[in-house]
Amino acid sequence: MRHFGHIAPVVRERLFFQEPCAFGPDSPAQVLSAALGATLYSPATRPRLADDIVKQAGRGVVSMVLCLEDSIDDSEVAGAEENLVRQFADLDARGGEVPLLFIRVREPGQIGDLVHRLGTTVRMLSGFVLPKFTEGRGVPFMEALAEAEKASGRRLFAMPVLESPELLHLETRRETLRGIARTVDTYRDRVLALRLGVTDFCSAYGLRRAPDMTAYDVQLVGGVIADVVNVLGRADGSGFTITGPVWEYFRLQERMFKPQLRQSPFLEGRAEELRTTLIEHDLDGLLREIGLDRANGLLGKTCIHPSHVAPVHALSVVSHEEFSDAEDILRPERGGGGVMRSAYTNKMNEVKPHRAWAERTLLRAEVFGVAGPDIGFVDLLSASVAE
Repeated sequence: MRHFGHIAPVVRERLFFQEPCAFGPDSPAQVLSAALGATLYSPATRPRLADDIVKQAGRGVVSMVLCLEDSIDDSEVAGAEENLVRQFADLDARGGEVPLLFIRVREPGQIGDLVHRLGTTVRMLSGFVLPKFTEGRGVPFMEALAEAEKASGRRLFAMPVLESPELLHLETRRETLRGIARTVDTYRDRVLALRLGVTDFCSAYGLRRAPDMTAYDVQLVGGVIADVVNVLGRADGSGFTITGPVWEYFRLQERMFKPQLRQSPFLEGRAEELRTTLIEHDLDGLLREIGLDRANGLLGKTCIHPSHVAPVHALSVVSHEEFSDAEDILRPERGGGGVMRSAYTNKMNEVKPHRAWAERTLLRAEVFGVAGPDIGFVDLLSASVAE
């Protein structure tokens, strides 16, 4: 699979200076963690789940989570597990390419049980999402994952969700973060990415952000995100990929503030109708939050609606200017440091301080591609939604 693989090759050739690479379930973990993109969640109870997975793969989705936790009622868990086994068998019988598939479980015991019940169809499973992850809850989850991996002979990744009240509350945050750091470091080879449960953070204080507010506008939440990145997202080799929080809205709501999308990029691209659609579906707030995710060190995003996928992926593509800067910074002859004017003559590139940024940028360029010199976000999004 590859990002933007659902777009016709002739269109991709026009859009990209460097096209996204191909990857699959057996690719290196570093590649997969960067390539997750918009991870689309779906309740595991859906009766036509296999059809949904195939359809979303055809629309550019490369990672999905099939949820047995908060998205379904407690009374539905047993039936949802049975449904997953049936739907995986259906997918296996069809053959063909599917997204990276993860199952969000509730308890450690579900991991081994589901892997056993899936049988040979476990080959289509990339791992498990582990809710309310702390040191106390996380160790049993990771041990169960290791046992299931050994029993199945299949590499299985973990994506812990950081969402517990202990992480939010100031008096327990530091030790909770230390415990999480110890746990994920112990099982580093199995941890693909860390996910943020911002809805649970808000719940602890009876909050819910409006569609014209980002997670970062809720200062309680923004503070937790900053601390998580501080401890678990470092660029010194100890950090992990941390994905952006879910955006809850996908239909028109009553607005208090003006739309946040400037008109000029859409006018230049003759995409005024696209701008109107984004605003009508409250996706202008999503776009702003994606930008803030990137500025705060997050990559990828949890998504609960297919309409969120294309904006996340379009904003993940590396611009030609970013690519040019990153390549200049990482040239072998500049290993000793120094400072230079960018090729676009609009900024300073300082080799040593900007090196980690450049390395991350080139990894993102590998999986999401590099836009052509005259190609912007509007061009990429317009092409994605047109398919």
